[in-house]
Amino acid sequence: MSPLGEPRNMPVPALLMPLRGNDVQRAAVQAYERRVKILVIDVGGTHVKVLVSHKRAPRRFDSGPSLTPSKMVKKVKQLTADWSYDAISIGYPGLVVHERIAAEPKNLGRGWVGFDFHKAFQHPVKIANDAAMQALGSYQGGRMLFLGLGTGLGSAMIVDGDVEPMELAHLPYKKGRTFEDYVGVGGLKRLGTRRWSKQVRAVVERVRAALEPEYVVLGGGNARKLDRLPDDVRLGENANAFVGGFRLWEVAGGAPTVRGRRPRQSRAQRGSVAAPRRSVPTARPRPRPRRRGA
Repeated sequence: MSPLGEPRNMPVPALLMPLRGNDVQRAAVQAYERRVKILVIDVGGTHVKVLVSHKRAPRRFDSGPSLTPSKMVKKVKQLTADWSYDAISIGYPGLVVHERIAAEPKNLGRGWVGFDFHKAFQHPVKIANDAAMQALGSYQGGRMLFLGLGTGLGSAMIVDGDVEPMELAHLPYKKGRTFEDYVGVGGLKRLGTRRWSKQVRAVVERVRAALEPEYVVLGGGNARKLDRLPDDVRLGENANAFVGGFRLWEVAGGAPTVRGRRPRQSRAQRGSVAAPRRSVPTARPRPRPRRRGA
């Protein structure tokens, strides 16, 4: 889901660094506790997972074909009733354009397009494609391809700090089926773990040959079911989706002022000398190739 499904070529914040395991959550907590509390909602075809930036343990509930946005909002409020937060990031399993949901999800209920999450939650909300959000939390520089193996197939690429979500899932693959038909949960059930793993490796090689990333990250709930990883591919941490959600607000230029309360300031900011601000790379628009004969 910018790239994240929103304004295209949105820059990644300069604070990105290699992180693993619980360090991912700790870094996110340290980065955002000083500002405002961000609630991240990672919406998937099987589960919805939530985490707020001053907590360590995520919570979740089941999703599925009957989950509408209003039901999701109600369940999130119930599940987080004892949490306080100032702003929200939502990772959505579908097309997002300019922070707006642009297409109904394949594996959830209806009513997502045009739904007013800001009004429903009464908090500032940012929406990103779920794969792009996890890619943002997994990025370690250079050209990275992210593929999310969950209920469906999520995909995103980050090139020198520019995040681009992609919709590879429903492109034709072979025998009248799509990439998602082979490497999503339907393919796993139909083919079994061994044959499914073989198809995942084949899809990774095909997409890698087309996009030429420097490295590939496989995330999503089914990534760890692979019997063998493709060459030069690493597994992404599940917590990276939350880190990406926290970083959405950093990408946007910092956390918002909410309910009349200013974000916490560091000691340097409270002193006589203002703390230097982190630099954020500027977005570089990519020129469109000219058509022949133009």
